[in-house]
Amino acid sequence: MSDSPTQQQYLQAAELIAGADTLIIAAGAGMGVDSGLPDFRGNEGFWRAYPALRQAGLAFTSIASPAAFIARPEQAWGFYGHRLALYRNTVPNPGFAILQRWGERMPNGYGVFTSNVDGQFQKAGVGDELIEECHGSIHHLQCMTPCTDAIWSADDFLPQVDQAHCMLTSTLPVCPHCGGLARPNILMFGDGDWIASRSGAQATRLFAKLRKAQRPVVVEIGAGSAIASVRHFPHTVLQRHGGRLIRINPTEAVVPGHADAGLACRGLEGLLAIDAVLGS
Repeated sequence: MSDSPTQQQYLQAAELIAGADTLIIAAGAGMGVDSGLPDFRGNEGFWRAYPALRQAGLAFTSIASPAAFIARPEQAWGFYGHRLALYRNTVPNPGFAILQRWGERMPNGYGVFTSNVDGQFQKAGVGDELIEECHGSIHHLQCMTPCTDAIWSADDFLPQVDQAHCMLTSTLPVCPHCGGLARPNILMFGDGDWIASRSGAQATRLFAKLRKAQRPVVVEIGAGSAIASVRHFPHTVLQRHGGRLIRINPTEAVVPGHADAGLACRGLEGLLAIDAVLGS
């Protein structure tokens, strides 16, 4: 881990927020770690959370794929069913409320760009119309085939999972249109059948907000460079909309320019410290 942020760095971040008219929250997996959610960075972290898949020799990229639903549907849904139940039961950490408060004070409001599929921003009270989930959502389903472009809520799916073997023991979810297997509406590895229409509509709304921004600031939290979906987005905002960046990451906090703020710490720690400087 890099050296802890200085008070001057927190002050710089607070000044960027105070001077902005639009807040864009860019959240990676690190946003959920402070809520107690597991970090799947690398196979070791993944296997600590799912020892049955270690025993089976299955890496994250193997189980998080359409091929797993075809070859081992009960096991694939054992993994995703467990995650769905976990996310439903998780209480979002206080950082979510801090970001909402900052965003609601902005003249042009705020928006969220996240690679997380956990629905934690919605659970924290952020309106669905303010969020772009670039990899989809575990709280929505689609057909495996897919027989149509339909996406529907997973609210009625209540998975029961044998955690020791990572196996779904309840009935597999089915497509209401063809009766075939349903899958999460999530972009997986090696996935050519993900229906991206919901995510695409979210992106359109977020860019409409950015077009109105005069002084946007992006607060990026817990987004690593290994899968750079979230990392790429703030740089687009900086280049196209003249924004500034606050990057909160314990190990990868380097920022593009001197006017940006890089804080080498965990997400909640950084948000609490900035909020204290703002006096809110």
